[in-house]
Amino acid sequence: MNKLNKQSLIYTLSAVFFWSTVATAFKISLEGMNFIQLLFYSSLASTIILSFFALKKRNDFKIFTPNSVLLGFINPFLYYLMLFKAYSLLPAQEAQPLNYTWPIALSLLSVVFLNEKMNFKKIVGLILAFFGVIIIATRGNFSSLHFESLTGVIIAISTSIVWAAFWILNLKDNRPSEVKLFSAFFFGTIFSGIFVFRFDSFKIENYNYLFSALYIGLFEMGITFLFWNKGLQLSNDKTKSSTFAYLSPFISLLFIALVLGEKIMLSSIIGLVFIVAGIIYQFKRNLLS
Repeated sequence: MNKLNKQSLIYTLSAVFFWSTVATAFKISLEGMNFIQLLFYSSLASTIILSFFALKKRNDFKIFTPNSVLLGFINPFLYYLMLFKAYSLLPAQEAQPLNYTWPIALSLLSVVFLNEKMNFKKIVGLILAFFGVIIIATRGNFSSLHFESLTGVIIAISTSIVWAAFWILNLKDNRPSEVKLFSAFFFGTIFSGIFVFRFDSFKIENYNYLFSALYIGLFEMGITFLFWNKGLQLSNDKTKSSTFAYLSPFISLLFIALVLGEKIMLSSIIGLVFIVAGIIYQFKRNLLS
C-alpha cells in the first residue's frame, strides 16, 4: 500500500468511526436538552470549527450567495431539525437505519432533477430498501402492521429526501467543499437561532450536555465530512473507498447497545441488511469493477 492510499484509508476510516458514534451521541444529548436546542448548539459548534478550514480558501471565500442561504436552510436547519426530532421519538437502533435510506432517495431525485434513467437495478434496490424500512418500522410484526411511532418513522424517512435534495444542490455548487460547508452552517445556525428564540429557549437544565452537542457539531456535522472528502480525494479507487460508508450503520448498532444499553432487536438488524443490500445492488457494477 503506497503512502497516498494509507492516508486515504486513515481519513476514510476515521470518518466511518465518527459517523458510527453519532446516533449514540444524539440520544445522550437529547437527555439534557430538546431537539431544537440541540440543533442550535451543535450547528454553532460546527460553524466555528468549519470557519478555520474555510478561511484558508481566501480566494474562494464566497459565502453571501443565494445558494448558501438555500443550502443552509436545507442543511443543517431543516435536515437536523427533522433528524433530531426523529431521534427524540424513536430508539436509536430504528432512527439510524431509517435515516440511512438517503442513497435510495438520491437515486430517485436524480431521475427527476438530473435526468438519470430509472432502470431495473434502481427498482430492485428501492424494493429491497423499502422492505427493510417496513421491517424496522413494524419491528417485524407484519400481522398487525403496528407502528410504535408512525410520526417518528415518517420523519426519519423524510430526512433522507431532504438530505438527497441538499446533495444534488451541493453538486451544482462549484465552490470548495470547505467554503460550501461553512456557508451552509453559517446560515443554518442563523435560522436555528431565530427558531430557538421564537419557539423555545436557549437555556438548558444541565450545561454538561453541551459537551455532547459539541461532539455532534464536530464529528457529525463538521470536520468528518472533510475527512471523508479528503479520503476520497486521495484514494486511487474512489468507488471502492466509498463502500466503507456501509460499515457505519452496523458499527453504530454496537455503540447503541454498549453505551445506550438498548437491546438490539432482530428486526433492526434484518431491516438494516435489506436497506444496505438495496443500496449496494444499485451500484454493484461500480463496486465490483
